Amino acid sequence: MHRELFIVARDRSDLYRYLSQTFSDAENVEVIWDRRAEERRRLSAGSGPERRRRERRLRLDVDDELRTVGYSFLALD
Repeated sequence: MHRELFIVARDRSDLYRYLSQTFSDAENVEVIWDRRAEERRRLSAGSGPERRRRERRLRLDVDDELRTVGYSFLALD
């Protein structure tokens, strides 16, 4: 059975509560807070080039969805 994940923006406690209650009986659905902190590594003057290519573990549109909708939905295999 595939797993489904709702990631909820930290400032949307109402939405977190609603989704948690709605899917409380669903074994394959998990509702979690967005646990990411601000970018840990920032470029500063003279620090050299950025070596990371891109964020590997997260879809690029998650940030936009969290900002605009308040949550992001992921279907995991």
